[in-house]
Amino acid sequence: MPENYMIPTSVKEVERLGWDYIDVILFTGDAFVDHPSFGTACIVRYLQKYGYRVAVVPQPNWRDDLRDFKKLGAPRLYFGLNSGAMDSMVNHYTAGKRLRHDDAYTPDGKSGQRPDYAVTVYSRILKDLYPDIPVVIGGIEASLRRVTHYDYWQDRLFPSILVDSRADWLCYGMGERPMLELTRAIESGRNLHDIRKIPQLGFLMTGKPKQAEGVLVLHSFEECCADKRAFAENFHLIETHANMLHPDTIIEPVGDGYVQINPPYPPATEQEMDSFWDLPFTKLPHPRYKDKRIPAYDMIKFSINTHRGCFGGCNFCTIAAHQGKFIQNRSEASICKEAKGLLSLPGFAGNISDLGAPTANMYGMAGKDRSLCAKCRRKSCLFPKPCPNLDRSHARVLGLYDKVMAIKGIRHAYIGSGIRYDLFLDENGFVDETSYPYFKELVLRHTSGRLKVAPEHTEDNVLYYMAKPSFRLFVKLRQEFEKLTSKAGLRTGIVPYFISSHPGCTMKDMQNLSRNPALKGIWMDQVQDFMPTPMTTSSVMFYTGLDPRTMKPVFVERDPERKKAQKSLFFKKK
Repeated sequence: MPENYMIPTSVKEVERLGWDYIDVILFTGDAFVDHPSFGTACIVRYLQKYGYRVAVVPQPNWRDDLRDFKKLGAPRLYFGLNSGAMDSMVNHYTAGKRLRHDDAYTPDGKSGQRPDYAVTVYSRILKDLYPDIPVVIGGIEASLRRVTHYDYWQDRLFPSILVDSRADWLCYGMGERPMLELTRAIESGRNLHDIRKIPQLGFLMTGKPKQAEGVLVLHSFEECCADKRAFAENFHLIETHANMLHPDTIIEPVGDGYVQINPPYPPATEQEMDSFWDLPFTKLPHPRYKDKRIPAYDMIKFSINTHRGCFGGCNFCTIAAHQGKFIQNRSEASICKEAKGLLSLPGFAGNISDLGAPTANMYGMAGKDRSLCAKCRRKSCLFPKPCPNLDRSHARVLGLYDKVMAIKGIRHAYIGSGIRYDLFLDENGFVDETSYPYFKELVLRHTSGRLKVAPEHTEDNVLYYMAKPSFRLFVKLRQEFEKLTSKAGLRTGIVPYFISSHPGCTMKDMQNLSRNPALKGIWMDQVQDFMPTPMTTSSVMFYTGLDPRTMKPVFVERDPERKKAQKSLFFKKK
């Protein structure tokens, strides 16, 4: 790789490139890995494509004399920052609020290399050191804390992260397009009124908000703190608009001003998606790490992301809040080009670890009549029943697999990310002529040892609060799976994922799960205790005791010992 493609992380590296200024300096809570699975690398490479000089400061030390925040000086345009690929609190703590002893996004898995609430900590430091330089926050932590949100670790509501961080701008979701436009706007000196029209940005305003067409004014942060029902009502409106193709501008009063969240860019076209990947990623950790191992990189280094978005609408999931509901596909040519590029990576033996996305088999899927999708206000295209306008054909994803497997040197292309079996199966059997061919192809050619699926629970009353299909569908899936593997002479297993202590789940429900005869013979090790994370329906239920979809009460197990007892039932079964 030519040296001018290196992303500098130190003064020496900047000098080696011969730069006499830096346009943008990005701070991140993760080690820097130049791979498209890491958001920092995506933004850096995209801005670099348009001629901007971008440097990265990974995992700055916030405890000492702050030299990491000073070493590169002030950028010409702005500072950008994120907590890394995860919310820093999810990264640090278990569902039982115990401190984790390792960090997959840090060299050698070492813990303690980023602060709690990293975005806020980094932003405050930069605003104190460089009060005249704009600070732009983004990534998962900023994106999912963009409005009033419940914080599980302090068990209270927080205002928009813009308030405590004192940042100038918040870019939410997948940020290539808004960050390029914002960078150009700052460079050209556009006035604030114009910059505040850029899609997918959030910012603080002073004064009282004005009612207008296309503007949704929510209950204030203070009203939400005083009344849990107001918070639940706010969230339902926010989530409804987050899943619309043409949402309103969102206004949330706080203090003596308000937070404004502009609508997102339209879903990226295939051409735009290809442009996000057609960049000179080295697909390697930065050379500064030498021989140190970064566990998260090891998991994804030979993976390929095929699309963005998810229309499943699970209540405990944040994918749609960050990536959107509508599927944004890369072209087969772009994906195959990336697959061929893996052949030159050190250690690649022809096995793609994951050819997928948030939900692997949604590639190429959309509504049959797109004009109906433009009017739709449904959160999920699959729950409570699949939308009749949804085209569930697996023809395109099957064609993609064929093209990738035809590449000389590719031995296997496994599907390591999740699938939705309700896309190809219902209680009457396979849903169309492509469904069984996809299932057969998935199990026989693209599963490495165990097929991982996520029924999440066995009891329909709990699944209702999760927005997941009936467990009867998993029973049907297991029957078809065992029939297929037995005929093929395979010893492949099926591994279901489950969640304990989700809102609506009682000890009796967990006892019923542990005794369910359909789970006989399955090793129950893929279990997690529910963790309320910002900007999910499930976390709103946990905090308020209300289902924001209906505003009806819902049982919530909050006692730590009883939560632990629910989870223990899985292991008693083992």
